[in-house]
Amino acid sequence: MSMVLEGVRVLEWGHWQQGPVAARILGDLGAEVIKIENRVDGDPARGLARVVGASTAVYGRNCLFEHHNRNKKSITLDLIKEKGREILYRLVEKSDVFIQNMRQGTAERLGLDYQTLSRYNPRLIYAMASGWGPQGPISNKPCFDVTGQARSGMMAVAAEPGMPPRALQVGIGDQLGGLMTAFATVAALLVRERQGIGQKVEASVLGSLTNLLSVNIEFRLVMGQEFGPFVRTRVGNPLWNHYKCKDDKWIVLTHTQPDRYWPALCRALCLEHLEKDPRFSTMETRAQNAAELISIMDSIFVTKSRAEWLQSLEKSGDLIFEAVNTISDVVEDPQMRANDYIVDFNHPALGKITITGSPMHFSQTPASVRLPAPEFGQHTEEVLQNILGYTWEDLAKLKAEEVI
Repeated sequence: MSMVLEGVRVLEWGHWQQGPVAARILGDLGAEVIKIENRVDGDPARGLARVVGASTAVYGRNCLFEHHNRNKKSITLDLIKEKGREILYRLVEKSDVFIQNMRQGTAERLGLDYQTLSRYNPRLIYAMASGWGPQGPISNKPCFDVTGQARSGMMAVAAEPGMPPRALQVGIGDQLGGLMTAFATVAALLVRERQGIGQKVEASVLGSLTNLLSVNIEFRLVMGQEFGPFVRTRVGNPLWNHYKCKDDKWIVLTHTQPDRYWPALCRALCLEHLEKDPRFSTMETRAQNAAELISIMDSIFVTKSRAEWLQSLEKSGDLIFEAVNTISDVVEDPQMRANDYIVDFNHPALGKITITGSPMHFSQTPASVRLPAPEFGQHTEEVLQNILGYTWEDLAKLKAEEVI
């Protein structure tokens, strides 16, 4: 069975997360992805030992690097040398996409910018995964995930009132920036298919995170004010809130039409005596007495475990609720398995492991995980021989000259 991007060749000149994630998404969709790494030390993410206090190493492999770089081949090139750039230019001629997430100005200094590469392939889609966007006073400033979360407002939104700003774990901005870069790339490939033109596309961490927060931002722009902070004990709609159970696990209720669901919730919580209580019988009166009702509901939810409450609420038939999962809960969730959001994979070094699958489903051209993250420079000879026609003698000379 064919895949969405089967036959599309992608060159990735990326490091850390945002650019590699964009290329990995294209690889999951069937593209042939060739990762171009510095011939001496490669992508620095290969050596990442710990993140937020957790080790990333497993049996000599880097878990995060494996995730960001599956479905790829790796070649090594010294792009400072003219012969290294010549090899890249030849690959560009035979490729469809070039993705990079280097600091702005780096590609221009090395002759790897869009203007240069498009001369070798006018139909090339050149994707720039940036931190801050292509224009503006900080466009060439370094960016990592948390700096993006900080400037976008995400850290402020994620914090509880009165608490310090809070960064979301791990790599949310980079991950989202990679997703938007991949989306822009696929859109540009569609334009090329219809109009025959290549172009440069760009997506940034800042732009991606602020797009995620666009409801908040537009409320500020249009209404002139920010959404008030979410304080669980003082929300205006107690039927849109989360509650702790006896086992210290949580349940969330999300009823945007609370009057419709109030009678069923009263029955589920054995609060029938409150259904007609004038303090709580309408949305308006519940809002006026929200703190009191939340306190009552807190005292009820804490009497049973989450599993017991999930079962009781399910029997109601009409309520909208869900468990507030930890990551450990998520990986055991049967819904994840049923949709291949988590899949098994036979890794050549790690054996049978369980990893995240693709979030996208296609009835005729399914996405899949086919290759593990490549060893450093694993496919240099293969790519240069099979795509560019180099001989073993050519390769030996390039190695001696420290080009590959």
